Amino acid sequence: MNARSLSRRSFLQNLSAGSLALTLGRARLAAQSAPPARKLGVALFGLGNYSTGELGPALRETRLCRLAGVVSGSAEKAKRWAREYGFPERNCYHYENFDRIADNPDIDILYIVTPPGLHCENVVRAAKTGKHIICEKPMAVTVAECDQMIAACRDAGVQLAIGYRMHYDPSHRELVRLQREKDFGELTGLSGGHGFRVRSRIWRLTQKLGGGGPLMDVGIYVVNAACLAAGAAPLAVTAREEPKTNPELFAEVEETLHWTMEFPGGASCAGVTSYARNLNAFRAEGAQGWIELQPAFSYRGVRVTTSRGPFDFVGPNQQALQMDDFADCILTGRRTPVPGELGRRDMQIIRAIYEAARTGKRVEL
Repeated sequence: MNARSLSRRSFLQNLSAGSLALTLGRARLAAQSAPPARKLGVALFGLGNYSTGELGPALRETRLCRLAGVVSGSAEKAKRWAREYGFPERNCYHYENFDRIADNPDIDILYIVTPPGLHCENVVRAAKTGKHIICEKPMAVTVAECDQMIAACRDAGVQLAIGYRMHYDPSHRELVRLQREKDFGELTGLSGGHGFRVRSRIWRLTQKLGGGGPLMDVGIYVVNAACLAAGAAPLAVTAREEPKTNPELFAEVEETLHWTMEFPGGASCAGVTSYARNLNAFRAEGAQGWIELQPAFSYRGVRVTTSRGPFDFVGPNQQALQMDDFADCILTGRRTPVPGELGRRDMQIIRAIYEAARTGKRVEL
């Protein structure tokens, strides 16, 4: 088998090797058999569905970090978390007093899991505690807010990572490898979609908290995957919004949006996102083959098919990989591979897509 060919065995070996490296940070950590002397303490800032259903459970699987505290608007909810996860109630904070985390040696990392419209305010204030920060995606609602967040963390001497869990999924790592090693030749085209049905008013449908509609919420996954597969940021975008089938519900945000990203080398990505239909797929085509992920962006069960056949595997917990890698960055002084600058890049792309949809014009980045 030549270096360009891709067998089922080599494909799965690549997936396994990529996920292992991200899980443990470097070969040094991969060789360790004993657990670290102290797991880094993570405090979840916001106890909504994502913290409850994904991040909290993932922290039971992490090797380098643990759930050590929470920040919530509900004192009773925070105490329930302390009982369930076994940390002291003194590590329960309210949004009004979380600045006192600065004096808590149990907590090393603050994970911001509030709506995007609050991210800038939360991160800028959190940076002053001296704790390292993970901020959920999208990073903010404007590029200017991203700049404020990056500056605040830089000035405080703390690392800022964006919660890009798919960067740690082995299937998306394979997109990166294929781009780097050109297993399927030069990239010729990309396409992807992510969406789900929204039938009642939620905070995601407000400009104040969501900053936009499905593009901000789930379309960002397509934007991110396209940049991973292309190995670059787009040069320009075009976009159009579909007419709204429920203009009252979607009065402040788009319901369905289509866009095209133009990449260096001539490849483009056709993307679609929606709060009116279920979408969850991504495809990358090269001169000698293709890879398709469907579902592509789920928390678990991402399925991979290539022009050389299907590949079934059980992927590791994305959020556990993500948080362990950030903990390793702090422990070793390594820079996170998903820094604030990456979140800023994606916000710049998203804002350009919105501008293209609004004006009907091609927008260069």
